[in-house]
Amino acid sequence: MTKPNMFVLVTGVCVALLFAAGSVGAATKVQDVIRMEHKAYSEHTKGIVDFSHKKHNEEYKIGCGECHHDADGKPLNDLKMGDDVKGCIECHKIPSRMPGALKKEMREKKVPKKEIAAKEMEYHAEAIHENCIACHKDYKKKDKETLAPTSCSKCHPKTKK
Repeated sequence: MTKPNMFVLVTGVCVALLFAAGSVGAATKVQDVIRMEHKAYSEHTKGIVDFSHKKHNEEYKIGCGECHHDADGKPLNDLKMGDDVKGCIECHKIPSRMPGALKKEMREKKVPKKEIAAKEMEYHAEAIHENCIACHKDYKKKDKETLAPTSCSKCHPKTKK
């Protein structure tokens, strides 16, 4: 290879590496308010929750790891605003709540509670409710005056049919 061709090759590789490095650090824009609506659901039985990501993070000082976790359920405390994260439905793949009949059947078969809870977490709506409601209930225990809602209607607005 001649010197000019080697220069072009090395320069090309360096430029490609710079673009690759830039894309690795690229962040995802986090919306201030996230509409908790997903195309996996054909219909919603309750009003759609508008989750204020900005308010929870900035005003309430809730860290990323309080909501975002890894495949083992361990908090992702090292996340920073704008880091690329998976959506809940990427792991909690069934777009609904766990059917009551299935829960009842598992209880009747004396399936251990831990296994029932694990099965519930396969359901997207169950995982989200567990994440949000459990956190809100914990805050209520610490501060009875908190506005953290724990009932359906406080998060899910009434919809007109």
